[in-house]
Amino acid sequence: MNQLTQSLERKGSSRLAFLSSRLASLERPSIAVWAPIPLRLIVGYGFMEHGYAKLSRGPEAFAAILHAMNVPAPHLMAWRTILTELLGSLAVLLGAFVPLVSLPMAAVLFVAMLTVHLPYGFSSIKLLSVASGRAQFGPPGYELDLLYLACLAALVIGGSGPLSLNADTWRRFKDSSPKTFA
Repeated sequence: MNQLTQSLERKGSSRLAFLSSRLASLERPSIAVWAPIPLRLIVGYGFMEHGYAKLSRGPEAFAAILHAMNVPAPHLMAWRTILTELLGSLAVLLGAFVPLVSLPMAAVLFVAMLTVHLPYGFSSIKLLSVASGRAQFGPPGYELDLLYLACLAALVIGGSGPLSLNADTWRRFKDSSPKTFA
């Protein structure tokens, strides 16, 4: 610490300059800006797959499951869930309105976690047996729900990254805003 102080005094640097140079060294490397893309692909594809599976089996089949779980207005909730998964996944894949669509997507995850997956524990892999050389798995726990929630939180906090509609829109807005000089 003493050597650091002496070097600062020798160079005539202020503490503020020293701190700002240290903070500048903490900037993310250029490759880190691409980190949201795999998150967007995984979350977007996962939600799209689940929404499409519900839609392809028929919303009535999903509504029947919701009715059996005593969910109020099961047909309405079935359609809301399907649309949240399909439209939310499309928005995440495109990197558009991610903070906005993350709220209903997180709500779907919390409901699924608390009503369906919680009784099966944390682990998403429950090996029951191996028959004819193939593994037989039991119902998944809430591990995957937490991973999706963490990915959504990372996208909301860190942004959608490059190659997203949010980045393009922000760049166009920034470029078209009037320049003021102080």
